[in-house]
This record gives sequence, C-alpha cells and structure tokens, in this order.
Amino acid sequence: MMEKKNKMVILAVDDEPLNLDLLELAFAENTGVEFLRAKNGKEALEILDSGKDVDVILLDLSMPVMNGFETLKVLKSNEKFRYIPVIVITANAEEKKKALSLGANDFIPKPFDIEEIKLRTKNYVDIKHYNDFLRNVTTILEEQVKERTKQLQEALKLSKELEYEIALKLGKTAEFRDIETGMHIMRVSHGSKKLAELYGLPKEEQELILYASPLHDVGKVGIPDSILLKPERLTPEEFEIMKQHTIIGAKILDGGEKYPVLKAGKIIALQHHERWDGKGYPYGLKGEEIHIYGRIVAIVDVFDALISPRVYKPAFPLEKAIEIMREGKGTQFDPELLDLFLNNIESFLKIKERFSDKDEKNEGLDSRG
Repeated sequence: MMEKKNKMVILAVDDEPLNLDLLELAFAENTGVEFLRAKNGKEALEILDSGKDVDVILLDLSMPVMNGFETLKVLKSNEKFRYIPVIVITANAEEKKKALSLGANDFIPKPFDIEEIKLRTKNYVDIKHYNDFLRNVTTILEEQVKERTKQLQEALKLSKELEYEIALKLGKTAEFRDIETGMHIMRVSHGSKKLAELYGLPKEEQELILYASPLHDVGKVGIPDSILLKPERLTPEEFEIMKQHTIIGAKILDGGEKYPVLKAGKIIALQHHERWDGKGYPYGLKGEEIHIYGRIVAIVDVFDALISPRVYKPAFPLEKAIEIMREGKGTQFDPELLDLFLNNIESFLKIKERFSDKDEKNEGLDSRG
C-alpha cells in the first residue's frame, strides 16, 4: 500500500512577486509544507514536468507568457496532472465560471483571506492524498488481478495441453492395435481444426476439435484382433462387429460431460461414420442431425485414409482420392464442408506433409472404421 505522505507540496503561480511572498508567508509556520513558486503557467508546467509531486496549485489567471486559462487547459488534459486540485485566485470575479468550466476545483477572489486560503488548501490536499491512495490501491489490485489472470490462463493452458496429451494417448492405444501410425491421429487432429476454422467455428471450438478428434477411433480397443487385424476384406458379420467401435468409443468417454474434450470426443467417436444421406452408422443420422464435429472429422479421416497406405492397398494418388471425395458430396459428406475442404486442399496436404509417416516403423494403415 502507499506510504503516508509527510509533506504538503504547494505550487503557487502568479506574476506578482508580492502575492507569492504573501502566500509563502501564510504557510511558513507549517514545517510540513514545501512551497514552490512560478511566475507564469509555463514555469509551473516545467516544475511539474521535473517530477515534483505537487498536492495543490494556487493559480492566478492574468499572467504573461501563459495565463491561468491556458495553464488549466494543459493541466486538465494531461493524465499526470489532471488530478491535482487547482484553486484559482484572481481579482476578476467574472472569470470564475470560465475557470471552473476548464476544471478549476475552487475559486478565491483577491484580496484573499490568509486563513481561508490555508483551510481550503489543506482540505484539497487531504482530498488529493485520499484520491492518490485510492488510485494506488486500484493500481495494486489491477496488477494483482492481471497476475492472477495470467496464472489462471497458464493453468488453463496447461490443463488443455494435458487434456490433449491424454486424448492423443487414448487415441494411440487404439492405433497400436490397429497398426495405424500415431501420425494418423495428428493429421486428423490438425486437419479437423483447419476445417473448423474454414467453416467459421469460434476459436474455442477450433481448439476443442483439435483436442477431441484424436479420440475418434478409441473404441477400436474393444474390437477383437481377429477382426481388427484381418488383412482381407471383412465379412458382413465381421463388419457389423467393427461398427460397434463407435458405440464402444462413446461408452469409454461417457460420464465426462464436465470435461469439454471428453464430451466432444464422445460426439466424434459416436458420429464420425454417420453419412449426410442417413446411410451411415451407428444410428443412421442424416444431414444436420449429425453434429458439426462428426461431419468435420468424417471428411478429414476418410481423406487421410485414402491417401495413406493400408495393409491391403497402397495409397491412392491424390487425383483419385479427390475424385472419390467429390463422389461423396451430398451423400457421404456435408456438401458445404466438402467444398471448403477441396477448395483449400493445399492446406490439408501441408498438414499431411508436416505429420508424415516416413519416420514411423509401421506405415500400413487399416481402413475399417
């Protein structure tokens, strides 16, 4: 907190030396007063600019070089000086309203009463000290709020990073069994965020889908190896079991409603195989019945599967993959989202390049699910 100020600093501004002498004499008996003198507004501002912590200004209006009115305008427009009380002392009572309108705090006509000036000056100094104290407390509180806010933001950032790391680890548990590479979920994660950005989702949701999309295939941990790792095409019966990975994933993430990443991950795990035409699984949702997160991840996941090698096929050439994606417009995929995706295909290819499988040992990816 601010230490109590022991000295009263008074700045008297008058072009008449006798008036300055009288004012200084009025406060001479008080040893706790520092009396400063200026013969015009210019000198007064120079004193203030020098760093003097002035508590009150006793200001004459009629002065050469810079008069009281001009001085008032400068004082009250300057953030450093505007809170210093100004008591106008002048022989011209008609100028009172003008002075007050420019920000003067009080007005004393000449000839002045010494005791009145002393009392009014002390009152304004006390007010100034109190206001300084309040501003100081406010500044301290604002700094504390900034620091606490910064700490909370850092904690939130760490929490989000931790959630993302957990989501990646959970996603990878399925991929280790599914002989997919960890780069697949990184591509789906960053590609989904990019498509969410292009679609115009708020930044918070873009970040959320970045963190939640790695969980899209977490349910594959519940699929038997005989089906999950089968190198041939699945039989209809086996494919029905494979479809259950969406339900299993949602159950794994169930109960995490208070955690945004898990809540969004549950939606994505459950809905990323739904189709725009209603012929997807597990529930046959149609069009906008499918959550935007599910529609976004569906496009990014399928595209990555097409241009990546699988155990039973090589990667499709880019042109062929784009052709297949276009064929799914309005049937498998949300047409608006697909247009955004294909019109910005270079952005997604950069993500593919950034998170390449070339450094991974297992480059074969399973396409089921």
